[in-house]
Amino acid sequence: MSLLHSFYCWGAVGVILGSTLFFTVFGIENWKILTLIWAAVPFYNAFNFITCPIERLVEDGEGMRPGQLLRLPLFWLLILLMVCSGASEASMAQWASAFTESAMGVSKTVGDLAGPCLFAVLMGISRVLYGRMSGKLDLVRTMTWCGLLCVACYLTASLASSPILGLAGCALCGSAVGIMWPGSISISSQKCPRGGTAMFAFLALAGDLGATVSPALVGSVSDMAGGDLKAGLLAAVVFPLILILALIILHRRFGERAK
Repeated sequence: MSLLHSFYCWGAVGVILGSTLFFTVFGIENWKILTLIWAAVPFYNAFNFITCPIERLVEDGEGMRPGQLLRLPLFWLLILLMVCSGASEASMAQWASAFTESAMGVSKTVGDLAGPCLFAVLMGISRVLYGRMSGKLDLVRTMTWCGLLCVACYLTASLASSPILGLAGCALCGSAVGIMWPGSISISSQKCPRGGTAMFAFLALAGDLGATVSPALVGSVSDMAGGDLKAGLLAAVVFPLILILALIILHRRFGERAK
């Protein structure tokens, strides 16, 4: 699962590099043309989905219905994990470029490469590495350590007086959040094997909800602080903190090792 999700990161790197090259050559005022170019990717994927075989997660009649899932306390804990995973990742990823530009006083081109691109590279590397070592590691414990590293990265980015340290916190956050999204899905599959398609649909919705709410929170807090983006990133530290708490509850309430 972690290795599979690493290709999302390489796709993000490709989009950032391609967009940066386009803006450098043709100018940022032609962003509408670039949007049409990137629209070819989901158009092509539409045909991939038509022909792609889809395996059943559980046999007919064995999967849990949405109503059953909603009455399950474990399910809501897993939902919380997904919300915080998406939020922890998106808060930094979507504001990394603006943060780098404001903190270091560099151009948008440099900001894109040093911010979201470096973030995506480190996130992809962390997913590949975990994919190779997953059989030797306890997933819940590993995610807890990654949550702590994520908290440290957000605090460094938002509180460090040195622009270099702030950039380091921004980039290393990619390594910290890399395992969170695929790890939450793996834990859900292991803890609730009969969840089926309905569970994974809810998990995807929860992850996207977190990825939507968190950047908006960062922006709102930054505006209230007079445009201080560091204040917004400091507020976003609440998401990895909640994730750590949820993992502790998961470990104590539902016991078994999740690999």
